[in-house]
Amino acid sequence: MNKIPQVTLLFWIMKIDATTLGETAGDLLSMTMGVGYGVSTIILFALFIITLIAQLLSKRYYPIIYWLVITSTAVAGTTMSDFMDRTLGLGYAMGSTILVCILLIIFAYWYASERSLNIHDIHTRKVEILYWVAILFSNTLGTALGDFLADSSGLGYVGGAVLIGILLALIVLAKYFTKISRVFLFWVAFVLTRPFGATFGDLLTKPTEKGGLNLGTTGSSLVLGLILLVLIIYATIKNNKTSNSLT
Repeated sequence: MNKIPQVTLLFWIMKIDATTLGETAGDLLSMTMGVGYGVSTIILFALFIITLIAQLLSKRYYPIIYWLVITSTAVAGTTMSDFMDRTLGLGYAMGSTILVCILLIIFAYWYASERSLNIHDIHTRKVEILYWVAILFSNTLGTALGDFLADSSGLGYVGGAVLIGILLALIVLAKYFTKISRVFLFWVAFVLTRPFGATFGDLLTKPTEKGGLNLGTTGSSLVLGLILLVLIIYATIKNNKTSNSLT
């Protein structure tokens, strides 16, 4: 039943691209198109449910379905976070704190019931759902953290992206040169790639006077979507070759 891809360099490249696309596409719908954070959250959460059902009904790993769910969690996470931080007025720091607590509760329940957070040990429907709920809230948390680093910490878009990049580099070093749990390192990296995508997305879309590249939400989303599509096609071809070699 395990329908999760191998965690390779390709996985992380696709994860960062998908989460960056989530940032720009979420802003495109809620801000550029003027739909608003509340309505956008409802629309995009419904999209997440639809893609999740497709993933749950699939019998094996299909790259296009898996990465559509990842992208839908990233897009929905963007508007969910913005709704909490801006519409409800919680602010980035309080919103991030709440989301951290929710994510820790999810992990605690997962570990208490299964004695493992290993993504390569997902063989029941219950664990599969826990996996996707954890991803949804990690992406929501990442948006809040990214916005906090870019807007409230004084680091700016570039500084926030550099800081997260350094932390991710330290995790890579820890994987190869320490005995820290690989499962722990995976989930820390998974959470951190979302604020990296959020800050990178802001860097692409925001005007130059605010430290961005002024590509806009539409242009950035199209470019990131095209890149992800190419990567999904490549992953599908690679996955089919691997499946054929095993049969």
